[in-house]
Amino acid sequence: MRFPEGRKKAVTLSYDDGVEQDMRLVEVMEKYGLKGTFNLNSGLFSPEGTVYPAGQFYRRMTEKQITALFAGSGQEVAVHSRTHPYLEQQPLSVAMTEILEDRKRLEQIFGMVVRGMAYPFGTYSDTLVEMLRASGIVYARTVEESEGFDLPADWLRLKPTCHHGNPHLTELVERFLDERVKAAPRLFYLWGHSFEFERDRNWDVIERFGGQIGGQEDIWYAANIEIHDYVEAYHRLIFSADGRLVHNPNAVAVWFELDGSLFCAAPGATVKL
Repeated sequence: MRFPEGRKKAVTLSYDDGVEQDMRLVEVMEKYGLKGTFNLNSGLFSPEGTVYPAGQFYRRMTEKQITALFAGSGQEVAVHSRTHPYLEQQPLSVAMTEILEDRKRLEQIFGMVVRGMAYPFGTYSDTLVEMLRASGIVYARTVEESEGFDLPADWLRLKPTCHHGNPHLTELVERFLDERVKAAPRLFYLWGHSFEFERDRNWDVIERFGGQIGGQEDIWYAANIEIHDYVEAYHRLIFSADGRLVHNPNAVAVWFELDGSLFCAAPGATVKL
């Protein structure tokens, strides 16, 4: 598989809770051409007109701020549960309500289908995973850092490459950029909370990350759901018995490489290899 336009690498970000510092983070992401996903708790939006005490770094946005920031931005919004509990510790009916109510509210606000998620506190269970599958959630991010660039083996137990506070972040970015991809494509997945940049006084971390990894012609910058859907589209390609014909039943073009040659299967097309 190759990413759109034959690219061999992709980068995505994932940030949680819908706090005011997301505004500055989106500006940084746009500056460097980065895309990602913002995981929101629709039951914890701040009341309109909220004024936080001076020096308080954890400041949730209001619904109006959330809408103004993300609607039409090209960034993805995703489920983070309605009120941010430890979902695996809740009765199943309560956990289901937390997910579905958050999903429904976000879909009402943004007028789009929401299918992604990040686990509150990063905690989950096998039962919760199966519940998410039944709830229409197609991927869910954990906080278990892989420090690697493999595509997810399990989208409902999705491991990011690292948190932006990882002490090896710069080294990981350099390794990602330097790697020569011969087989499977590579993914750098960064996660965190934007309030941490203010709390830790290190906005330079995300600026440096963007400066290092952004603006590369051979990298696809995409939201979590875009990467999920593209990978799934590749797996839906239909190959003939001898492997010399491939049919693309998807509504998007899919790129792949065979013996050093790059192919693009247009939507609905059958390609001879």
